[in-house]
Amino acid sequence: MDILVTGANGFLGKAIVKELEKDNKLFCLSRSSGNYQISLEREIPGFKQSFDLVIHAAGKAHSVPKTESERKLFYDVNVTGTENLLKGLENARIPKQFVYISSVSVYGQEFGKDINERHKLEAKDAYGLSKIEAEVLVTEWCKIHNVVCTILRLPLLVSKNPPGNLGAMIKAIDKGYYFNIGNGEARKSMVLAEDVAAFIPIVSSVGGTYNLTDGHHPSFKELSSAISILRNKKQPYNMPLIVANAMGFFGDLLGEKAPVNSLKIKKITSDLSFDDSKARHLLNWKPQQVLEYLTTNLI
Repeated sequence: MDILVTGANGFLGKAIVKELEKDNKLFCLSRSSGNYQISLEREIPGFKQSFDLVIHAAGKAHSVPKTESERKLFYDVNVTGTENLLKGLENARIPKQFVYISSVSVYGQEFGKDINERHKLEAKDAYGLSKIEAEVLVTEWCKIHNVVCTILRLPLLVSKNPPGNLGAMIKAIDKGYYFNIGNGEARKSMVLAEDVAAFIPIVSSVGGTYNLTDGHHPSFKELSSAISILRNKKQPYNMPLIVANAMGFFGDLLGEKAPVNSLKIKKITSDLSFDDSKARHLLNWKPQQVLEYLTTNLI
């Protein structure tokens, strides 16, 4: 197949390229490398060929906006960027299949168990709202042009040199100042980037919206312990929940300047997991558990 991958130089994009370049003709789009070096939020790409499949993995994440301009950047990259990509495809030739890489952030939940694809999209933050709007754009565009549409809602991605919260955890463990709260019992959904990449050729011809997780939803204790062993570091210390709650209470009194507050403590100490049974039942999704991966792979 002739495949276009946007965000090809990103964390997931690199895994997708590595997985698909063996059996397909790939065209890569990113800001600074590949066949098309474009900032999608600023321009409509002029494609020189047509594609059978488009995988739209480009997007903005891994930051908490503090100003209106920072919040607008999520809209520019995730919504306007998607609009410009779709316009560029219209000017070339409409692909047969389109895969949009979305996020479980669209659900807008900070705690909960086994949230499935039927859950309302209740995001209120800039990132989650921009992903919802982009999902709508892609879905409607695919309907109009008779394109098989797939939306993958992903939790925390795991692989080598991860960005975001997992990358911050690894750095803290390496430096010896990471600690769990309340024994680190809270479970969070995550998935291997390589498993997502391998699943795309399977799901792209079928279409639909899917949560993808490793099915185990490791606890902070399990995850931090595995990383510590992998990197030959001391096991993390534990902060008693009563101490963490006291810190959260004082943070509430201090206001926005406080590094933590009661809500942040609740988020850290509460389960947040997503149900991927739709992908398992319909498409035989069988991912590797993240903890198994960590026993044999440096990250």
